[in-house]
Amino acid sequence: MVTFLDFEKPVAALEARISELRETAQSGEMDIDAEIAKLQQRSDKMLRDTYAKLTPWQKTQVARHPDRPHFKHYVSGLFSEFIPLAGDRAFGDDQAILGGFARLGKRRVMVIGHEKGDDTASRLRHNFGMGKPEGYRKAIRLMELADRFGLPVVTLVDTSGAFPGVQAEERGQAEAIARSTEQCLALGVPMVAAIVGEGGSGGAIALAAANRVLMFEHAVYSVISPEGCASILWRTAEKASEAAAAMQVTAQDLNALNVIDRIVPEPAGGAHRDPAGAIAALGQAISEELDSLTRLDAKALRNGRAEKFLAMGG
Repeated sequence: MVTFLDFEKPVAALEARISELRETAQSGEMDIDAEIAKLQQRSDKMLRDTYAKLTPWQKTQVARHPDRPHFKHYVSGLFSEFIPLAGDRAFGDDQAILGGFARLGKRRVMVIGHEKGDDTASRLRHNFGMGKPEGYRKAIRLMELADRFGLPVVTLVDTSGAFPGVQAEERGQAEAIARSTEQCLALGVPMVAAIVGEGGSGGAIALAAANRVLMFEHAVYSVISPEGCASILWRTAEKASEAAAAMQVTAQDLNALNVIDRIVPEPAGGAHRDPAGAIAALGQAISEELDSLTRLDAKALRNGRAEKFLAMGG
């Protein structure tokens, strides 16, 4: 069962009607296959048309859809021989940020990413993908390990932001994010980051200061959530849709601004409707980018990252 968003209500009504007709057809009382096919074509067209003109706020809702693929799905669908590595060797192991050795095709890589979880228990265990200082220090440790062994780094970003709790601040949240960003920029190996859902604030950039930044067609990437921005500017989160439009959070906006390097198309109706198709498309894009980066030496990779990020806003 697909979870329909508010703006998908017309599509939901058509799909409900199609389901009713299919149940009737299974009874064998009437031959209505032609009518079902006609309605399905209409539903598919309505879905494509709807997703072709999503507003920034609607894209934010799609990026947060609970059925979108998460880190564990990308690991199982894209990578083989995954060996998870845990802990920051200082405080503990943060389950919001996961990573380890893996193979992407025939290429050995270090893969790191946010995990939001997909049910109540796993969301609580992974803290809804909001990393704590020990999570970012774990990411630093894994990036240093990748650099030592000459392995490309692949990061999968999907977080509303770093965890803002008191304990996280006491353990040096801002410093951990800054050092993780610094480590991304200092890598002497290729790094490709993909914004697969939400890319929220410093919690995202700490894993996304890469040679190539990819972004799914309906993902969002911003310095603050639309609700947070609206609360600051208008003192109410109800203005979130206006904030999203003003902030230019979409892949299309950010590609035009040269903040990201490539938009990865999603299946019709978003990645949550065809996770396998979305995962395969992302894997192809990551492999192509790594192919182009492996020809560069460490100095060129570092200089390329520095030039890329210093040019932003210029």
